[in-house]
Amino acid sequence: MPITSILEENCRLYGDEICLVEINPEVKETRRVTWKEYELMEPNPSTHYRREISWNVFNEKANRFANLLMERGIKKGDKVAILLMNGLEWLPIYFGILKTGALAVPLNFRYSSEEIEYCLNLAEVDILVFGPEFIGRVEEIAGRISKNRLLFYVGEGCPTFAEDYIMMTADCSSMSPKVALTDSDDGAIYFSSGTTGFPKAILHNHESLMHSCKVEQNHHSQTKEDIFLCIPPLYHTGAKMHWFGSLLSGGKAVLLRGTKPEYILDAVSKEGCTIVWLLVPWAQDILEAIDSGKVKLADYKLEQWRLMHIGAQPVPPSMIRHWMEYFPNHQYDTNYGLSESIGPGAVHLGVGNIHKVGAIGVPGYGWEVKIVDEKGETVEQGKVGELCLKGAGVMTCYYNDKNATKEVLKEDWLFTGDMAMQDEDGFYYLVDRKKDVIISGGENLYPVQIEDFIRQHEAVHDVAVIGLADKRLGEIAAAIIECKEGYMCTEEEIQEFCLGMPRYKRPKKIFFEEIPRNPTGKIEKPKLRERHKADTLIADENKS
Repeated sequence: MPITSILEENCRLYGDEICLVEINPEVKETRRVTWKEYELMEPNPSTHYRREISWNVFNEKANRFANLLMERGIKKGDKVAILLMNGLEWLPIYFGILKTGALAVPLNFRYSSEEIEYCLNLAEVDILVFGPEFIGRVEEIAGRISKNRLLFYVGEGCPTFAEDYIMMTADCSSMSPKVALTDSDDGAIYFSSGTTGFPKAILHNHESLMHSCKVEQNHHSQTKEDIFLCIPPLYHTGAKMHWFGSLLSGGKAVLLRGTKPEYILDAVSKEGCTIVWLLVPWAQDILEAIDSGKVKLADYKLEQWRLMHIGAQPVPPSMIRHWMEYFPNHQYDTNYGLSESIGPGAVHLGVGNIHKVGAIGVPGYGWEVKIVDEKGETVEQGKVGELCLKGAGVMTCYYNDKNATKEVLKEDWLFTGDMAMQDEDGFYYLVDRKKDVIISGGENLYPVQIEDFIRQHEAVHDVAVIGLADKRLGEIAAAIIECKEGYMCTEEEIQEFCLGMPRYKRPKKIFFEEIPRNPTGKIEKPKLRERHKADTLIADENKS
């Protein structure tokens, strides 16, 4: 069953009920704006504090865009890219694309002009839909990319090189285009996070999209009464596939533009949110704001908040223990996944397994998991190896890249590139990225383990451990540390703190600076390695 059928069923069952709310705390407008009021205003999606739409309006918007696309010649198998910030337009546009049988191609809002053009060409995109935040970047390449594709603009003040989405869709039919779709039809192309170079195009079919709905709803028992707070960018599988649980249950979701602790808690309080998915940096910020007294929990209505789940990167056990001190009644879940496996949920802790904090968990709903060695053989329990996944959510391929596909897809198993181990109770623990493992003097060092230890220091807000070249040992571990606001720390203090680790694991170099993370919360270690390459060269010269 195609995922678009769920939207139409929700429209039939709950048509006039609110399904999506957009909140933008950065804007000073405080009155609540309904969709009908919004339609009478000048079209500027980013200037109203709060907007909302019903399932009927959601579906009508998707249908209007689908019919516009088909009028412009878009057909089954074509590709339409989305370059928008989170907002009420995002998901109706996504579903409008799917309703035509075309493939939705979400783009990272941090892409440079060069990266946008690269991804459009790699995915063979026919139309680009973009918002006001991207006018400058698109204008730089408009002369080249508009030769073979259309440019649709969503917002106020349409640039001369694009067509106005709002004006064009206003006169289009709001009836469903009734394009026949099957599970095996291609549905979307997502891009890898790009933390290791230019991103790869990841192709998923409609079965994958449906599987993500079922996984999310199964793991977190979402009902129509649940209200999901969505903060991460919708271009990424992580945010959207979590929202798919709301889609399947017919529940309301809140799109929050802003990650400050007070924004998050205020949205949970005023909108009655019951489920919140956080990235590690946001959870850390909330805890630090409570610790410092900047945020007082008594100022918010949080009793209905039942589940905090987290993912996209290794989660420090110490942080979750700290979280439970403030929110002892929360259910907690952590999710492991990647865009190649339709986002989070391939492995998950499970809300009943708080005693296993630190593990990524057990195989998710409809998933199989194994750990293999370099030869592809399953390793013994307790041994470290590469984590492999199998299930309906595995990608079809890397689009237009047969060689890269062959490297990771073997007999229906997805080789993730992540190193993991399984304990005696069957729970899986993420050790590190295969490419991030540091080999120092013949010993394998797993940066995540070192980061978890250092993060327990009271002054440490964030930490990243990378390998730097060393003439004698091959590589050495270097810790980059970002201190909490108002805290000072020295290299000697960190070295003394690290005496609690085995000698071979202790970082040989310490740097204090801001930790770069991408929009999904992953540490951008290639940037750090490049930044500190000179430190390695200087060290080698001093040894010579």
